[in-house]
Amino acid sequence: MFSGMVLRRALILVLVVACVGSAWAELQNATVGGEVRIRGRYWNNTYNGTAGGPQVVRIPAARLRGRPIGPFGTGSRFHFDNDGPDLAIVEMRTRLNVRADFTDNVGAFIEFESYDFWGEDFRSNYVTGVDMRAATGNDVEVYQAYIETNDMFGYPLRLRIGRQEMKYGKGWLMDDIATAIIGRSWDAVRLTYSTDSLDVDVWWSKLAENFAAEKDGDIDFYGVYATYKGWEKLDLSAYWLLIRDGRSIRETQGAPGTELMEDILGFDNYDPTYLNTVGLRAFGACGAWDYDVEVAYQFGNADQVGSRFAPFGTYGDTGARFGNLAFDAELGYSLDFTWKPRIYVGGAFFEGEDNRDITLGEWLLGSFNSPTASVSFNRLFPGKNYTPILGIGQEITNFWQIRTGVKVKPTDKIAAGLRLAYFAVDEPFDLPRFGGLSFLTREASDDIGWTTFFFVKYDYSDDLYFKFVWEHLFTGDALEQGNFMARNGLEFVGGTDGDDADYVALEARLQF
Repeated sequence: MFSGMVLRRALILVLVVACVGSAWAELQNATVGGEVRIRGRYWNNTYNGTAGGPQVVRIPAARLRGRPIGPFGTGSRFHFDNDGPDLAIVEMRTRLNVRADFTDNVGAFIEFESYDFWGEDFRSNYVTGVDMRAATGNDVEVYQAYIETNDMFGYPLRLRIGRQEMKYGKGWLMDDIATAIIGRSWDAVRLTYSTDSLDVDVWWSKLAENFAAEKDGDIDFYGVYATYKGWEKLDLSAYWLLIRDGRSIRETQGAPGTELMEDILGFDNYDPTYLNTVGLRAFGACGAWDYDVEVAYQFGNADQVGSRFAPFGTYGDTGARFGNLAFDAELGYSLDFTWKPRIYVGGAFFEGEDNRDITLGEWLLGSFNSPTASVSFNRLFPGKNYTPILGIGQEITNFWQIRTGVKVKPTDKIAAGLRLAYFAVDEPFDLPRFGGLSFLTREASDDIGWTTFFFVKYDYSDDLYFKFVWEHLFTGDALEQGNFMARNGLEFVGGTDGDDADYVALEARLQF
């Protein structure tokens, strides 16, 4: 149920519109829509507690002396141990929106959203009878709110200003969902040119505003995404995405002589981060065959990442750079007979970097050594999930995958699929061998393991569906020994054992 604050906001909006008589007179159409989505999920032998933590240290810091490990150390949220706790939650997403169309191709869209776990907003304490309403808080957000103009100046141009969803391609790097039930929207200005053969989007978005910063202190996101659709069997997309992070990185403040020496040696001097991503996507169909191939490359200054690789809490890497490749490819074939099966093969690769080992000389230099950051491919804002056991909301990178599967449609209302996939680490972590002699290492296994993934979806009506998902992970040695894959390759994934894991989900979704 929406809170009183939201209702007051809605009332104020109605009063404003009522006062502006000319604008009300130009209203052509108004529609109301929304969504209720409920999903129960269960992870077995996967997390220490919740999906967000807590982290449990797998390798003591004393055994990693002088090594540039990164911001999260060797704490892991995963355990892969049948003696550990399991995780079960029921989550719900509620959305309500209003779309208004005015004359001269002007429109507006407002959408409210509430995301909750079952049980977190119950108001009464059954033991004491205390009313807990004050503790539930206001968790309703303005998820989208934008104005738009279409067919500007007689051209196929659309301008959209405000908070809005943005999804491009298959959502590989930029999607309007963070997981299947959690949405993502941007505060952006977006211009779209669209014809039968060409779509071009250009935008600027504000990811973070820092009013207290001495300089700009903001995070801005720019992009150009174009798709050519003029060929019969091939669509081609090209894009350039840029994140500029101007947040200040605190430098150490020492004596004048120390500061001068730092300037000479290049220590403790960080610049704004520029994460550039350029990519191409080719997709289409030829007869019973279909294909989708996408490749992306990242480059630019990575000081926000580099500053987090400070093994003694002083100097990070001022020379960190993005420079990684990623791709995803899939080829499918649809058979024209009962159940309409589609068989496919595919794979993915996200280039990783692991420079967390040190030499004997670097170990002896200690804090005088200049650390080297480990910068893997940054997943940006993905919606595509390769494995719900490891990858939901984790932005896992530094891995490669091969997959094959089949999808069928037994009836008009039922769809099902089965997928088999193998995962491996691209750049494994160097595990310490003996005590505090952290320069003596052995390489961890790169074998993440195999997964089987099954789903069945039942469309009860045009507006309501039910979906069941099950994934099983045959855990490889890489997960027990530990490697850096989560949080864009900055967080350690390591268990206390190598037991297999499962993920089960049951979902209901109603749209209106």
